[in-house]
Amino acid sequence: MAVMEGSLSKWTNVMKGWQYRWFVLDDNSGLLSYYTSKEKMMRGVRRGCVRLKGAIIGIDDEDDSTFTITVDHKTFHFQARDAEERHKWVQALEDTIIRHASRTKWDSFHVSPTIKDLDNKVSEADAYLQLMIEQTKQLEERIISFTDLDEKTKCETILEHANVMLDNIKHSIVLLQIAKNTAHPINGIYHPIPGKSNSVSSIHDGMFILYPLDVVPGEAVIQQGIELGSECMEDGRRKIRTIPSVTALVVPEMSYSSSEGEDDFFDANDIPFAGSQLPSPTSLRSFDNEGQTQLPAPKSIPPTVVNVTNRVPSVRKSRNPGNQDELDYDALYEDDDEPDVEMESHGSVIRHLLSQVKIGMDLTKVVLPTFILERRSLLEMYADYFAHPDLFTCIPDLKDPRDRMVQVVKWYLSSYHAGRKSSVAKKPYNPILGEVFRCHWDVSEDENGPSEETVPDGPVPWCKKSQLTFVAEQVSHHPPISAFYAEHVNKRISFNAHVYTKSKFLGLSVCVYNIGQGVVSVLDYNEEYIVTFPNGYGRSILTTPWIELGGSVTISSPQTGYHCDIEFITKPFYGNKKHKVTAEVYGPDEKKSFLSISGEWNGLMEAKWADKTDPELFIDVNAIEIIKKQVRPISQQEENESRKLWKEVTAGLKFNEIDKATNAKQSLEQKQRDEAKERKDSVKEWQTRLFKKVGDEQWLYTRQLKQRLPMNSTNAT
Repeated sequence: MAVMEGSLSKWTNVMKGWQYRWFVLDDNSGLLSYYTSKEKMMRGVRRGCVRLKGAIIGIDDEDDSTFTITVDHKTFHFQARDAEERHKWVQALEDTIIRHASRTKWDSFHVSPTIKDLDNKVSEADAYLQLMIEQTKQLEERIISFTDLDEKTKCETILEHANVMLDNIKHSIVLLQIAKNTAHPINGIYHPIPGKSNSVSSIHDGMFILYPLDVVPGEAVIQQGIELGSECMEDGRRKIRTIPSVTALVVPEMSYSSSEGEDDFFDANDIPFAGSQLPSPTSLRSFDNEGQTQLPAPKSIPPTVVNVTNRVPSVRKSRNPGNQDELDYDALYEDDDEPDVEMESHGSVIRHLLSQVKIGMDLTKVVLPTFILERRSLLEMYADYFAHPDLFTCIPDLKDPRDRMVQVVKWYLSSYHAGRKSSVAKKPYNPILGEVFRCHWDVSEDENGPSEETVPDGPVPWCKKSQLTFVAEQVSHHPPISAFYAEHVNKRISFNAHVYTKSKFLGLSVCVYNIGQGVVSVLDYNEEYIVTFPNGYGRSILTTPWIELGGSVTISSPQTGYHCDIEFITKPFYGNKKHKVTAEVYGPDEKKSFLSISGEWNGLMEAKWADKTDPELFIDVNAIEIIKKQVRPISQQEENESRKLWKEVTAGLKFNEIDKATNAKQSLEQKQRDEAKERKDSVKEWQTRLFKKVGDEQWLYTRQLKQRLPMNSTNAT
């Protein structure tokens, strides 16, 4: 049954580009077949097909017309005319995938039935059918001999119902046989069992004839001599094969294209299951509690390979509940050894998660498996904006507003690479409401020399004026909003930001929209630089996930008129260039930029000045030192500080004790739910501690540096 058909473009490497194809989506067989033209489709000359059982649909949020289907260790790339047409295809494909997935789900502790088991059930059903047929015949013979009219009428009613039941049983056996041929087609084609009769009524003799369910038996139209493309033949040679009936449909064991191995676009960095031996998607089983969004951690997780020589010596090698004092939780956080996770080893968990969501679905409330978590809170990750504190604190040292603008851009573009501890993308902990994280950095001494004077009214009261301090607070849970603030008293510079994270499922990727803004305040010049944030993408989530940034970002100074347009470029569809970034910096009221920047945000970036011929190095983030942030020991932290809150989860992840990490995480989340219910019952609103809401969107630190120190009007431009 074709539920949708029409034209799409398919990427091929033969012609190095998009090729027009006519596609037919068959919901009954779970196949997306394609042809070189609609006429070839009418003749049955199929160019290739994609099996949809176990397939994953993927879209790119940066491109509104393309989508991918990943199945059978391959990725097929398609392009629709526009976003609306893509939406229709993706929706229809997802519905078919879900429908076929539900047919093959089994209890995870139940042994999958074999084809022999199915044959036995069919034979058993046929044996009972024969008994019923004999009994019905006997009843029919007795009715003939009845002389009592009332008795005869009653028995005829019984006979009528018996015949209806017989027809239903026959129909059920036919469906069982269809199911068998669907799961295990002979040579990839549905075949009726050969028999002497063309009527289904002779099924009790062990003979079947398959006909479409919407066609009356005996009236089925048999279409003979359909021409098949060469790719449909097992030996690859063009032949003519006769299809026994209109229900006969080629269902290959694997998806294929006519030029296998070269007709499809494959990216070495994106091919799922590359180099792995995974079970076929059709053999995957579901979990018991499919109605729950939260996924249980697997009972047994293969141990992750960790380079033991790189571990911090103070972290003990095994967990002993009887000696909790022995565990150095601080060392767990300072250990940058973040082992990679091969998602193939958790394939059933990830696939079960993917089966619960659809393209475009908001993932904010979806609880992800614990093993993909990074060992720190999202609030701590925001501190990585200042991994190169000198680049930030030297902004006020520059006398020219143009130079200060360029320095702000340099600091901003260098602030993203330090956020990844591992080459594999992992998700930091979702902060709980009211969670706080504090830290500071030692920066190069200024011209006035080091200052030993502390800042008791600052965000980190025990820190000195010569240190860069940072504080973050989770100010909202639904929607999830984090606010953070940093300042350097001696340099008279601060940064206030808030970020609302909204995630979206894209099939093989996950997009995280970072909605919000940050403001750099330079007190000596009464200047503000307003910055926005790029989107984050988790790619290849079925294999080895990796992170990339995408989207347009702006940096602007209302006081000076300087502004910068930044573009984080996602990996193109037909190329291997990742992590690209470009920036154009403009002067006040200028339409042409005076500085163009290009390169990789996690590597080298070059600058091209309008008044210079040759490009020059702007910054190489891998050539500058990452300054380690300083965090107060957990034993001295408050109960709501990030590292103290999540220490047991962190320990469980560090020692690969996933069950313990999951239990600790669920305990924190349940406590948050209980507190939310208590506030709702008592009609109380959550009160933030460090930040206040201004207007509908902004969150400001309550005691910013510009409020505690006077603005310097003498240097203002």
